[in-house]
Amino acid sequence: QVHLEESGGGLVPPGGSLRLSCAVSGITLQYFAIVWFRQAPGKEREGVICSSSSGTTELYADTEKGRFTSSRDDNKNQVFLHMNKLEPEDTAVYYCATALAGYCYGDDRYRYDYWGRGTQVTVSS
Repeated sequence: QVHLEESGGGLVPPGGSLRLSCAVSGITLQYFAIVWFRQAPGKEREGVICSSSSGTTELYADTEKGRFTSSRDDNKNQVFLHMNKLEPEDTAVYYCATALAGYCYGDDRYRYDYWGRGTQVTVSS
């Protein structure tokens, strides 16, 4: 059974950094892409970044360019979202997901079948 679980969220001041983790079980991570989405209150869920099985990444929003990156540790079945220079607009619940494919399906949330429950990130002074 495929299971994803996010962790690492919390309260951080503007300009701060956080590293979110997505622990994956039930599959061998090295063969699959993992995508990060976020959903702010009252807004649609939007794609953040995807890490393919080959280790390449796709960033889905210009506002995150230079601030958000993703890495993975296939041996530990974990994928990470590194967030720097956080802004209040980054406040959201962050989710990881997979389509059980090695490549990324872009930022269309409906292409991804398996999701974690999310972790809250709040950027506030």
